[in-house]
Amino acid sequence: MSKVRLSPSRVNDFKNCPQLYKYRAIDQLPEAISIDAERGTLVHSILHDLFDAPAQERTIARAQGLFPGIWKKQCEDKPELMTLISNEKEWSDRVFSLLATYFSLEQPQSFEATFREIHVELDLREDVYLHGYVDRLDVAPSGEVRIVDYKTGKAPKPGWEEKALFQLRIYALVYWRVNGVLPKLLQLIYLGDGQVLKSSPSEQELINAEKSLMQIADEILTAIELDSWKPRPSRLCDWCSFKNICPAFTD
Repeated sequence: MSKVRLSPSRVNDFKNCPQLYKYRAIDQLPEAISIDAERGTLVHSILHDLFDAPAQERTIARAQGLFPGIWKKQCEDKPELMTLISNEKEWSDRVFSLLATYFSLEQPQSFEATFREIHVELDLREDVYLHGYVDRLDVAPSGEVRIVDYKTGKAPKPGWEEKALFQLRIYALVYWRVNGVLPKLLQLIYLGDGQVLKSSPSEQELINAEKSLMQIADEILTAIELDSWKPRPSRLCDWCSFKNICPAFTD
């Protein structure tokens, strides 16, 4: 029996387009570098390392000072990155602007980040493995848990908040099932426009998320068995690395 490995990203891929899921999860095809994604990785790394410093030293100056070393390492790992950056100053200015937005939303001197880039995992059932990486998980002295995810883009438009929160509900579900503690707060921090999306999950919401994941897993297992992956064309196709080989555009 096949075992489905689910993560928030792969769940999102399958819901958006089963063919995209196949290219990424089954075929594991290489993709072109996304400059927006690399900017996100850079900002995430800076915010991660910021919490290595003592509380009083977690300043915007400290965050900006982390930029050169982290960016250098990122370019060493992916040399082709440098060919995509036409203006280094514009690049660094944009990163610094995102960091400034972060400091306008949180005061990292006032709390400890209990876990950063923590890998959470759970066997939902024998044939479904659920996992993901949480940007930050804060455990208060009282035991209350907050799950935080940084986004370098803009907050979703009204009506799309639930789709955005589903990712954090997956993390909350894993934490709840593994530790027996229901997270108190889910928080999406959008550095692109300074918005913060918050939700206090209920047990029923997480149970509903679990049911939804089971359904998606069953659909994936059926697609694997039948080798049937139906493309689902949308506006997202214009940003897809696989548009030139997708049957929706080549048949």
